[in-house]
Amino acid sequence: MKGIKLVIFDLDGTLVNAYPAIVKSFNFAMRKTGSRRQNPSVIRRAVGWGDKLLLRPFVKKKDLNRALRIYRSHHAFELLRGARLYAGAAKTLAFLKKNGYKIAVASNRPTKFSRILMRHLNISRFFDYALCADRLSRRKPHPQILNEILRRMQVNANEAVFVGDMAIDAQAGNRAHIKTFIVSRNQDSGPGLPRYKPFKLIKNISGLRKYLS
Repeated sequence: MKGIKLVIFDLDGTLVNAYPAIVKSFNFAMRKTGSRRQNPSVIRRAVGWGDKLLLRPFVKKKDLNRALRIYRSHHAFELLRGARLYAGAAKTLAFLKKNGYKIAVASNRPTKFSRILMRHLNISRFFDYALCADRLSRRKPHPQILNEILRRMQVNANEAVFVGDMAIDAQAGNRAHIKTFIVSRNQDSGPGLPRYKPFKLIKNISGLRKYLS
C-alpha cells in the first residue's frame, strides 16, 4: 500500500487483551449492586461501546451510576493484573515507528483507563496521539473519532488505515472513508461484520505488516 502516513488502532481486542480484567470488574460490580453475574461470553459480546453502555443492560436503572463507579474503581487496579498485549502487537508498533508511520489510538474505552493500559504495557512511547470517546460527543461506530484524529494529525483519509476487531470498527472506518483492517483471530468479531466489508481481515496484528512493507 503506497501513500499511507498514519495507522490508527483500536485498543481493546486489537492490541490489548483486557477481557479477563473486564469480566472480573463487571461481575464485581454486579455482585456489589445485587445484580446477576454474567458469563464471560455474554460480557464479551457487550464490550466495545464504552463502560456505561456495557453495564446498562444488566443493572436496574436506579443502580447504573453506582455500578459504574464500582466498576471503574475496581477496574483501575484489575487492569494492572489482567491485561496483556496480544502476540505481535509490540513488534508491529515498533516496525511502524521505525518505518516512519504516524501512529494513533481511537478507543471507546474512557481516557483514564486507556492511559493506564498504555503506560502499564509500555506502549505509550509508540503513539503520536490517542483519542477516546469520552472526549467527544459521539462514539464508534460514528466516524467522529477517526475524523478528529485525521484533522489533528493533518492527514487525509486516503493516507490512513484503521485497525480494529469489531463490526463497529469496520462501520466507523467505512463512514470515515478509511481503509479498515479487522483482526479476527478466528473469533466472532460482532454481528453484521460482512455487511460493512472491511478492507482486509487479518488473523493477528502481525498480519498488518505485509500490507505496509
